[in-house]
Amino acid sequence: MDKFIINGGKKLNGKVKAGGAKNATLALIPATLLASGTSKLFNTPELNDVYTMLKLVRHLGVQADFNDGTIELDTAGVSVLEAPYEHVKKMRASVYVLGPLLARHGYAKVSLPGGCAWGPRPINLHIEGLKKLGANIDLVDGYIIATAKRLQGNRINFDIPSVGATGNLLMAAVLAKGETILNNAAMEPEITNLAMMLNEMGAKIEGIETPILHIQGVDMLKPADVHTIPDRIEAGTLLVAGAITGGTVTVEGINPLHLYSVIAKLEESGVSVTYNGDSATVNAAGVTPEAINVTTGPFPGYPTDMQAQWIAYMSVAEGVSTVTDTIYRDRFTHVPELARLGAMIEVKDNSAVIKGGNKLSGAKVMSTDLRASASLVLGGLAAHGRTEVLRIYHLDRGYQRLEEKLKQLGAEIERVPGSEY
Repeated sequence: MDKFIINGGKKLNGKVKAGGAKNATLALIPATLLASGTSKLFNTPELNDVYTMLKLVRHLGVQADFNDGTIELDTAGVSVLEAPYEHVKKMRASVYVLGPLLARHGYAKVSLPGGCAWGPRPINLHIEGLKKLGANIDLVDGYIIATAKRLQGNRINFDIPSVGATGNLLMAAVLAKGETILNNAAMEPEITNLAMMLNEMGAKIEGIETPILHIQGVDMLKPADVHTIPDRIEAGTLLVAGAITGGTVTVEGINPLHLYSVIAKLEESGVSVTYNGDSATVNAAGVTPEAINVTTGPFPGYPTDMQAQWIAYMSVAEGVSTVTDTIYRDRFTHVPELARLGAMIEVKDNSAVIKGGNKLSGAKVMSTDLRASASLVLGGLAAHGRTEVLRIYHLDRGYQRLEEKLKQLGAEIERVPGSEY
């Protein structure tokens, strides 16, 4: 397992470009299953999660080629309608194949998903929604077995605006007979990217970027070529990297509107953020950041995927702050590892109370999940001395060669291969 070695305490400065959105890609790839033929996805990040999804759809019979950020997917030969445990266990997003397979082929057998070690993320919203569309669903030996001659449109109300359930039911509903209304649907940019792709394929979706989606089912979809949106979480992480080190960092190739909640909190902390077109610049030179509270929420609220990074940032801010996660209530496995760097954090229920203003010192820390890994890297960048971040395979699920981008900004960070730490 590779690790990072970071010599921290260096101010980051310069420009860097964000890649394509991981969470969007993981929905766009399964969406191609809804039509027969070849689709192309541009601006695709080279990430472990993307390769995991490609392995899964290849198992189903998709011909997939991935070169220079472009995936070409030929779905004409799909013949396997089962997503087995050995493919699905690595990543919860694998359940996205459920809706498309059922909608187009009338049958799907998908293992209950795996993925990050933290937090209950049940898929009951996916299952109950498909039942409302007329699917017969059984849970047998750890598998979801779904059948339907043809799905039927219906009204579906989400108790919470689940991104995963919205995406899965959106893909199922586009081939259902009649109209489907998804109420309290997720509005994340990744869902917008998916909905616009489906319309490019011939779907009839109205209300995109709102919490109420109207879908008029069609008989058939066609392949499409689609550009993946920039990764707002990678961009936010890089902006926080500039802020936590007291530097000036410009992140290019982004949509600043997707980052408004993160940018607003950075500005509240005392650093300046300017944006122009597809770039944003954080300037923290000479600034002692102030402690600012954050509560995560569905888009356009502060993203849960930036919660761990904000806790790392608040560890060096002056004062006491509270970070509350309303999305995943137990997503705090990074806290004891940040404490090894000298951070003073106490977790109470679904909140972390951070006593900032401490000088962080390098130490050996261990990643436990994707975003926890990013917070430890940020902590290591701010800490004085040497930090080793172990198990960075978690990080590689969602950040494409992060160490190279940080090096562009002046960080002293090296990836060291190895098997025993």
